[in-house]
Amino acid sequence: MASTTELVISRHGEATCNVAGIVGGKQGCTGLTDLGRNQAEQLAARLAAEHAHRPYAAFYATPRLRVVQTAEIITRALRLPATIDPDLRGPDHGDADGRPWVDVKTSFQGPPQHSPDRQYAPGSETWNEYLDRATAALQKILARHDGDRILVAAHGETVEAAHTLLLELPRNACLRLGFVTDHASVARWQLPTNRFGRTIWQLVTHNDTRHLRPSHD
Repeated sequence: MASTTELVISRHGEATCNVAGIVGGKQGCTGLTDLGRNQAEQLAARLAAEHAHRPYAAFYATPRLRVVQTAEIITRALRLPATIDPDLRGPDHGDADGRPWVDVKTSFQGPPQHSPDRQYAPGSETWNEYLDRATAALQKILARHDGDRILVAAHGETVEAAHTLLLELPRNACLRLGFVTDHASVARWQLPTNRFGRTIWQLVTHNDTRHLRPSHD
């Protein structure tokens, strides 16, 4: 039986910028909240159990602080170091970095995906420029680890990029279809090979949070 490539993307835990509604680029991201760290611990425990059953061959993370902190917690649980891939980072926000999202979206008349070929702030990437970069980074990782089980700690936007790439969706489909990606959730894709030698990417789970227990704080 041919080996099956599996891609698992875990979103980071809740971050301070998420709670404050701040654009969390390199400047705006100040790391995880206490709840976010707790979510990351629960996520790591689940991933460690999976890792013990069928080990992950590689672990990648993005360079934003909230993701790095999430990845550090996962690394301790799995004893698998994360490779920081700069091309997997979230969108480059330009002058929007550190500003309230409500102000940015009001000025732009919606989120970046609504007008995907326009900058939503001076110096920002367009949504389609982000997708081009993120999907290219994912393609390189998948080509490097054909037949392996791959873990990525990243952003909700990374999950959208993976859906766009692997399910061959239109570029604004995730917004139109209403995909939601919660903090510390798991999205999973598999590429099985059937007995006729054909392969097609399958979305196994999206926004899986069954490992998260309610906080009593």
